[in-house]
Amino acid sequence: MDDRSFVAAQDFLLDVKRYWTTEIYPALRADYENRAASSEAAPDTAGEVEALIGGTTLYRFYAWLERHLQRFKYSGRYGLYPYHDGRRGELMASVDGIEADADRLALDPHLPLPDYYRKIDIHQHPGGVWSDDIAGFVYERGARSTTPLMGKAHKDLHQRFTDFVAGQGTAPSRILDMGCGFGKSTRPFYETFKNAHVEAIDLSASCLKVGAHEASSSTNSPVRYRQMDALTTDYGDNTFDLVTSTMLIHELPPAEIDQLFEEAVRVLSPGGRMAHLDFHHVPNAFARFIHDGHARRNNEPFMSSWTDIDPVALMTEKGLTNLQIIPFQEADGVDPANSPFWRFPWTIVYGEKRSSHP
Repeated sequence: MDDRSFVAAQDFLLDVKRYWTTEIYPALRADYENRAASSEAAPDTAGEVEALIGGTTLYRFYAWLERHLQRFKYSGRYGLYPYHDGRRGELMASVDGIEADADRLALDPHLPLPDYYRKIDIHQHPGGVWSDDIAGFVYERGARSTTPLMGKAHKDLHQRFTDFVAGQGTAPSRILDMGCGFGKSTRPFYETFKNAHVEAIDLSASCLKVGAHEASSSTNSPVRYRQMDALTTDYGDNTFDLVTSTMLIHELPPAEIDQLFEEAVRVLSPGGRMAHLDFHHVPNAFARFIHDGHARRNNEPFMSSWTDIDPVALMTEKGLTNLQIIPFQEADGVDPANSPFWRFPWTIVYGEKRSSHP
């Protein structure tokens, strides 16, 4: 397919997603609120919300559209995968040679990939982000239309998150970005903390190549991308004064979430900070019902189980202090507690490693 047809088709899908976000979702919420007001008792759980509206035509249309917009985006005739597959040679040539730059990229072709990571196509991304050499390019292009912002210009949410971290204390000198993907979460950190050494790790070799290539052409900052499991890194104890992740935790099973926090605390230096940006804060039963439904329709099998975990209890168990769980405002004018439009339940999970043992 030609570029013009691809861009037009993707723009159309994005416009439909905006309509779904700003028109269909508010209508569904209003219908739910009317039904809840007429019922004997307001629903307290997602299951009770489903009993109230799960069989309605409006909800079924809402759910169908959410599922299939994502499918069309990735796998349709003008989808991300067919488009990038047709340009495979050009894309691979664009990152040719990056593996020779050991200061920017270190891959491990023998790294075992966990079963939970390989067994499902997360985000409906065909083959996942790990199984194809072009997966990083597909993921990068897909991320541009994940969160439509109703046509308004906003500071990138990754930069907003980095700004939050910068406001918590002195500038870090060694940063670890866990589950960095193609580097979108990493870039604001190495651009903001220009004197810091940044290590960015992920399981996907394809994504790491994209991130390392961008860094090699856009910055002189000491940032290195490494293929590594964030649950079992080879870094020494007390190595970093900041450990961060963005949209990683909800893609892990509960046992692996516990292990991730354990590993993050281990590699943090005393007094170091941990800051994760993920989806967690759901303020009511309707929001939880919508969130759980999104998890199913978007092939996110662990998203709901992460929402069930109490991050304060988890971080307290790991010995962290100065804990903060903050509903995150991803764009200007967004009310995280009561948005009229559909949005992810963005949440900052923050804690600090004790300077010394009590």
